[in-house]
Amino acid sequence: MRYLRFFLRAGMAFVHDTGMAALSFVLSLYLRLGESFAARFDDALLLATGVFTLVAAASFYAVGLYRGIWRYASLSDLTAITRAVTLALLVFLAVTFFLTRLEAVPRGALIINWFVLIALLGAPRMIYRVLKDKGFEHLLERRRPGIPVLLVGANDAAELFLREYKRNPNFAYEPLSMVGITGKRTGRMIHGLKVEGAVDDIPRIIERLSDNGRPPQRLILTRDVDRPVLEKLLEIADSNGISLARLPKLSQLRAGSTPDGSGSGVEIQPIPLEDLLGRKAVRLDRGAMDRLVRAKRVLVTGAGGSIGAELVRQLLAFEPSELLLFDISEYNLYSLTQELSGSQVKTPWRSFLGDVRNHEKLNRLLGELRPEIVFHAAALKHVPLAEDNVGEAILTNVVGTKNLADAARAAGAAAVVMVSTDKAVHPVNVMGATKRLAESYCQALDLESDGTRFITVRFGNVLGSTGSVVPLFQRQLSEGGPLTVTDPHMVRYFMSVEEAVQLILQAAAMELGSEEHENSGRIYVLEMGEPIAIVDLARQMIRLAGLRPDKDVQIVFTGPRPGEKLRERLFHEAEEMLPTDHPSLHLASPRTTDLRLLMRGIDDLEALSRRGEDVDAQTLLGRLVPEYGQTAMTESAAKA
Repeated sequence: MRYLRFFLRAGMAFVHDTGMAALSFVLSLYLRLGESFAARFDDALLLATGVFTLVAAASFYAVGLYRGIWRYASLSDLTAITRAVTLALLVFLAVTFFLTRLEAVPRGALIINWFVLIALLGAPRMIYRVLKDKGFEHLLERRRPGIPVLLVGANDAAELFLREYKRNPNFAYEPLSMVGITGKRTGRMIHGLKVEGAVDDIPRIIERLSDNGRPPQRLILTRDVDRPVLEKLLEIADSNGISLARLPKLSQLRAGSTPDGSGSGVEIQPIPLEDLLGRKAVRLDRGAMDRLVRAKRVLVTGAGGSIGAELVRQLLAFEPSELLLFDISEYNLYSLTQELSGSQVKTPWRSFLGDVRNHEKLNRLLGELRPEIVFHAAALKHVPLAEDNVGEAILTNVVGTKNLADAARAAGAAAVVMVSTDKAVHPVNVMGATKRLAESYCQALDLESDGTRFITVRFGNVLGSTGSVVPLFQRQLSEGGPLTVTDPHMVRYFMSVEEAVQLILQAAAMELGSEEHENSGRIYVLEMGEPIAIVDLARQMIRLAGLRPDKDVQIVFTGPRPGEKLRERLFHEAEEMLPTDHPSLHLASPRTTDLRLLMRGIDDLEALSRRGEDVDAQTLLGRLVPEYGQTAMTESAAKA
């Protein structure tokens, strides 16, 4: 089935070219004979027309004329047409001379036929291309040598790449061959370059090109592909000692990207790490998100962090009446405000330095600002640091969340959206236990609140976020390695920061758009896909850098760190997983906790933490989050 379209299109082109051959022969005779054409067109000329048509069809097939894609017709196609027509006439001349000594056919008609047939074959192709491109600028193109590459993907981006290669005498790359992703265009041609197969055929093609003394030095991906395909391409590139890169998005190519230093208007880019996730584009209800944010005062805590800053960027697209930025880090807040100052931001925004652990300041500030929607992204999230600083983690993640929730409720906010983590499920570390307790408090408030809604969104690791493994690997790569992985069996869920924030906004819009408050207290859990082994991520990052794992850069296993478990979970067994109308969002049914008991427990935790009694605070944390101590002991026994 995958070749059906190819045979259909190629067959139509072949029928067209064969029909043009017959028409050109008759038309040439008419132009040569003039008014006597009708009288002299006898059975001999009719037979000659048939013979020429068959010879032309065979010549077109031999030259591969039908393989060219009309959408990308150019000067190279005219060259192929000229070769095919010349071959057809030479073969016909030999055949008719052998049979009739050219007595039946006026010899001048053959010269006329050469011009006529080229015009009849070339004009439809050129006209089709001109209509598609709405202009003539891409027809006359030429080829120049450069770094030998193999294109992966026979699409519009590949055509633009080949066009630039032919147009620009200083182009840095020379395409030697091309493959499709699925192979459905195998045998077709774009600007004279043949599609030689699919991804599975790349090793064979590389071997052939190497035997011919011109091996490719780079694979260039021209389109988005699924994660398995990308991993296979990385393996092929690694095994052949070449690198893998990609073209920019088609919109960037059409607009003209930044020159790469060689005079080229096409800039080859490294494969972004997000592509390794292989995640499909998220379907968003932007109308609901717009209704959530537009013309409202919105506060973001932890605004200078990875999640907070991306929240700010995406919120601006929905034009809130005012955006309020809150962060304890002067540098992070300064960097974000500099970014906003340098962009065309229409929404008014203000920045505030402060600590969520300061209850009095939060009450005063929120009482003055009166935010309608609050996104709470402020947290201490680095697991080993939280293990070493128990009181600080409790004060920020638990007490800070309680302070913010209480202040937002007192200020009459419509909703508080709390960002949580998969480490809150069966936590084995202080960071996860504090986030679980923060979840519990927001759930309990939402179950009792008759005004402010409390929405919790839980997800896994974010690629490239502060303190995550990706920046660590990038730094280690820049230093020449080795890359340090704690355990060969360590796996984690990953998503990009853009997707995580999109789904946070989507979850908030869905919950606030619902009339069913009796089912509140639930946690939105983002669909994270399949977990990724950290050691595989390390290998892929080495390959993306154009290096070879365990050869150019070593991977060293250092052993799990304090509070670290091998595999995270997104749901507790006591949380029923409920579907939503969005495929990337699930609901965890609430595990109810008495609000007053929680408040007393958190007050006691705060008192112990502020006095520096971390051991007692950690013990109390284990009582307030029972699975924390139990799971920690189980994990420790498993490691032992």
